[in-house]
Amino acid sequence: MTKTKNKVSDAADSIKPYIERAMSDEKLRGDVMHAYKTAKKLYKELSGGKTAPVTLAARVATDDDVREKLREAIDDLRKAGERLQGKKDHSGRNTTLLIAGIALAILFNPVTGAETRRFIRELVSGEQGEGGS
Repeated sequence: MTKTKNKVSDAADSIKPYIERAMSDEKLRGDVMHAYKTAKKLYKELSGGKTAPVTLAARVATDDDVREKLREAIDDLRKAGERLQGKKDHSGRNTTLLIAGIALAILFNPVTGAETRRFIRELVSGEQGEGGS
């Protein structure tokens, strides 16, 4: 009995941060509610009549509007899941890495690298180049 009690207690402890985040995060609740509403609307649209499962599957496979609604609901749930897990957006970091990579490629390009480095060195130090006035 105590073994089961410990397992339940451990499970509750591990899920506690997720529940706290879900209770306090407005955007997370918004994503979940939007996904729910989209799925509910899609369900009503698909199950409006007594349609055979094969017909429903064919409609899901061929109807662009239905697929777009499914994609939207899945996207909202994915965002909510990432938010719930505390995953951060890395777009700022990725942009910085991209710019740094481009700068390094320009600076160490065999054709223009030496001239570019000389230009930057002159720009930083305030010196004039050999052909300057």
